[in-house]
Amino acid sequence: MIVERVRAPEALVPDRDQWPFTVPVVRSLIGEGLALDRAVTFVVGENGSGKSTVVEALAEAWGVDVRGGRSDSRWSSPLDKSALGRVMKLDRTPMGARLTGTAARGYFLRSETALDMFRRFEPGDPAFRDVSHGESFLQAFDSHVDGRGLYLLDEPEAALSFSSCLRLMGTLADVVETGGQVVCATHSPVLTALPGARILEVGDHGVRAVEWADLDLVGHWRSFLEGPEGYLRHL
Repeated sequence: MIVERVRAPEALVPDRDQWPFTVPVVRSLIGEGLALDRAVTFVVGENGSGKSTVVEALAEAWGVDVRGGRSDSRWSSPLDKSALGRVMKLDRTPMGARLTGTAARGYFLRSETALDMFRRFEPGDPAFRDVSHGESFLQAFDSHVDGRGLYLLDEPEAALSFSSCLRLMGTLADVVETGGQVVCATHSPVLTALPGARILEVGDHGVRAVEWADLDLVGHWRSFLEGPEGYLRHL
């Protein structure tokens, strides 16, 4: 483990009645915050639930370029931090305490800025423009997994087929094997099935740990595949 808890100290929060601190999952970070007790943590929730907001702030607190890429990329340029990123604190393990500043190794893969990120890759990186969008996602992540570090993903399944999601699961397992840690915001019932991962479901309730079989998204996908007409008649 590298980061064992994320939190927003109450004294640093400017106004709990202003966004994003009105979002239940963000509000749950105020004070003691949220424990990260597994090498892989999936954050699952509906659109607008705040899962991407939390992962982006985590990237800012760690030192990864929030547009996507490595923490030490020479293409990075300073950006103003988000309201949550400015106050988020990371409780690091002894290993994590050694990975700070320029040594804060990691990578941020986010779907919405991926194309811009690929255009900024250094010479010598894979030829991302010569493969499909999904393949470029996988190559980007595979080529930058480098042992111990914090690897952050924001809805990577947006560009991936079923089989590509399975391949990404294998890469996440490799990250754990080499001493890294993963936090991933996702809607994917495939990725969240990764053995040993902690799944946090966020919503109006705030945040709670849920087993894979009890996830709302798993239940909805199972019901839809067994009888899509039950959903389609409401459209």
